[in-house]
Amino acid sequence: MKIVLIGIQGSGKSTQGNLLSKKLKVPYLSTGHILRDLAKQKTPHGRYIKEILNTGVLLPDEEIIPIVEKYLERLEYKNGYIIDGFPRTVKQAKVFNGGIDQVIYLNVSDKEALWRLSYRHDPEREDDETLVAIRKRIEIFHKYTKPVLDYYRKKDMLIELNGEEDINKIHKDILEKVTKK
Repeated sequence: MKIVLIGIQGSGKSTQGNLLSKKLKVPYLSTGHILRDLAKQKTPHGRYIKEILNTGVLLPDEEIIPIVEKYLERLEYKNGYIIDGFPRTVKQAKVFNGGIDQVIYLNVSDKEALWRLSYRHDPEREDDETLVAIRKRIEIFHKYTKPVLDYYRKKDMLIELNGEEDINKIHKDILEKVTKK
């Protein structure tokens, strides 16, 4: 099974991705994690990605698509995956050839996302957790990623859930809806 998790930063994609990974026995992958790993490299490309992450803007489509596709060629993703943070634009959704089965949208208000993020402490993410960067990513989500939801809705692949519910209820709802499709 190949599942995409979409939601504003702080919507619980990582939490649900990890829970689903254990339950469905397919690996969970975050494009944020891939990019943070690349940003640690002491290369011009690594420094470039670090700058992009720190400003909160999206990596251009022509750069992120090959990064994700190459990563998904790894053997551990052969039988499926759960990915979050990609695709983030309609162009990425149209070009990506990952054989997606379902797209799960965790709908959370901007206010709730900001509240959650202000209480989250993840040492791996400190560089890209500035309030300015977070607000920029929320703005980008509304501008570029919301249209991706319509793209998948028209393809009858979208499962939309209230991401402000209890973690266990959201997980149960996802499992019910994914197994029905």
